[in-house]
Amino acid sequence: MTPERRANFHRLLKPRHIAFIGGRDATIAVREARRRGFAGQMWAVNPNRTDLDGVPCVPSIADLPEAPDAVYLAIPAGGVVAALRALAERGVGGVVCFSAGFKETGDTHAEQALIDATGDMALIGPNCYGLINYIDKTALWSFEHGGWSPGYGAAIITQSGMFSSDITMSARSLPLAYMVSAGNQAVLGLEDFLDVFADDPAVRAIGLHIEGLQDIPAFERAALKAIERGVAVVALKTGRSTIGSMLTISHTGSLSGSDELYEALFARTGVISVDSPAQFLETLKYLSVVGAPTGPRVAGFTCSGGGATMLADHAEKIGMAFPEVNASDRTALSDLLPEIATVSNPLDYTTPIWGQGEHTYPVFANAMKAVAADATVLVQDYPAEGLDASKIYYQNDAAAFARAAAEQGIPAAVCATLPENLDKQTRRHLIAQGVAPMQGIHETLNAMHAAALWSTRRAQIKAARPAALLAGVTTSCTEILTEDAGKAWLATQGIPVPEGRTGSAQNAADAAKAVGYPVALKMMSPQLVHKTEAGAVALGIEDATALSLAIARMTTSVTAHDANAVTDSFLIEAMSPPPLAEMIVTLRIDPQFGAALVLGSGGILTELVGDAVTILLPATPADIATALAGLRVARLLTGFRGRQPADVDKLASALHRLCTAFMQERETLAEIEINPMFIYADHIVAVDALIQKAAP
Repeated sequence: MTPERRANFHRLLKPRHIAFIGGRDATIAVREARRRGFAGQMWAVNPNRTDLDGVPCVPSIADLPEAPDAVYLAIPAGGVVAALRALAERGVGGVVCFSAGFKETGDTHAEQALIDATGDMALIGPNCYGLINYIDKTALWSFEHGGWSPGYGAAIITQSGMFSSDITMSARSLPLAYMVSAGNQAVLGLEDFLDVFADDPAVRAIGLHIEGLQDIPAFERAALKAIERGVAVVALKTGRSTIGSMLTISHTGSLSGSDELYEALFARTGVISVDSPAQFLETLKYLSVVGAPTGPRVAGFTCSGGGATMLADHAEKIGMAFPEVNASDRTALSDLLPEIATVSNPLDYTTPIWGQGEHTYPVFANAMKAVAADATVLVQDYPAEGLDASKIYYQNDAAAFARAAAEQGIPAAVCATLPENLDKQTRRHLIAQGVAPMQGIHETLNAMHAAALWSTRRAQIKAARPAALLAGVTTSCTEILTEDAGKAWLATQGIPVPEGRTGSAQNAADAAKAVGYPVALKMMSPQLVHKTEAGAVALGIEDATALSLAIARMTTSVTAHDANAVTDSFLIEAMSPPPLAEMIVTLRIDPQFGAALVLGSGGILTELVGDAVTILLPATPADIATALAGLRVARLLTGFRGRQPADVDKLASALHRLCTAFMQERETLAEIEINPMFIYADHIVAVDALIQKAAP
């Protein structure tokens, strides 16, 4: 965003005056601005009306008394470009363009004309609901809206107008700072809003509903800026489908589509990824109210054995830590609890002391200290409206819990097992006490766990900021190298390959003798991408007679599969000994995300197991080692069942060298797939390789 547009965005965000241009929709926007509490000057433009809900109309933009900071534009699409030119000439700050009929209908020419007419103005939309500023009480919004703010909160940017409206109506008491419905993002994209809101002191977390990003490098820069400044970003990515591309002849399409690339981007930049609207809101609420824990240790409390079990069950599933209480602290806690209580974490402190703050406070305080908690949670389902006789018991325990957490300086959450069992009054009361009112055990623990991981990732990024992503390159495959040629390239990059020779059927026996039996036999042809399916691979050949028979059978099988693929060129290789593990290693170029590395379980298990991770490049050897550790196949690399462990650091360094070589030639290489790569204790071997050349 240019400095001029950034300054104009701030005028749009915090306007002194707003001009509403249009008819019925503009009238609604006038009402919503008033209802939000806007106290500045309002003007209206409509040549056919005397006023918009009491705001006097002038017939044209030229008749406005001065250049407004903000404009709400809701006129037919045919008049939008001319209106934007006139507004730009007047020196308007920014525009919310509710009008539709542009790129979303396929009219890219009209949208480009809109962009050109905007000039340096900040424009949200077109085809959007608009902008709400909860901090300064302004709104340029198309429909009735809800939401509240205690003077801080989340900034939320969505690509769906209706979802943004739904969020404002949610019964979750999420503190809000700003709401943006981005629409077509013709001028301002999600990355622009992210960049601006990361600087705003009222913003404690940023929520992004993403259907797709337009500028991946700009998003990366903005997301890294946010995490470095201590503002957590939570993303709900929708439209999770596999990218269709020219790379579908390899396994990569099934292992690393658009979803995996986005997740790799989020992991790289410390963005918290969630998969449901409820988790989106609960995670933002937790971060906005109490912030992120500095570590993973949690103290949990319930007044029910069932609640404690539910906490423990889900915590174990997601890898969350409820540390045990040691023997000496267990004795001290036992003295504070009723005889029927058992000291544990999560702790059911039982009903005999329920609601008695003078008794529950020392339990909370001492248990938090005993496990050196980084965060704490208390399960409480409040009574339904009208059944308030017992509410004081919940409030007493919540107050004692809040006090104990505040004294120890750790984030505290009160969690309702069922989301609806936490009424509005209680939610607001808890927030006022500095406690996050969370709704749903799974959502609560997921939010706490994600927030703690975010703290870890932030420390890593501050210590070593990732190198900037390389720009994407649109490539087309012009040539598929035969396996022998592909392996020759790998060998020049320091990636070991089996000893082998290439020759005809006539001299295959001499090649096998030179290599040494047993050998593997493969027919070489650019058409034989998946040789196993075509019968173009034979393994464990013990002598010349078996080799001759294998060549004959292979020629017959490939002829039946695809006669055009038959050649008199064979690769004869020494058989590699059984490895510790088989992996797939793929390097590819994506038009949006640039270079990416895919690692996973290899061989025949590749698509069956689906154990894979995508890493955007450039990446460090440490990044690659971390990714390897997250794979299920990693268990085979760490001394599984008494086997010798692999040197993971050495493996990561070898893969890093391969990535570096690929990036250096990324304009002429479309994809490299090694499947399988055999992993041994101290080295690797590329047993099979597929390399696709790309048009420059």
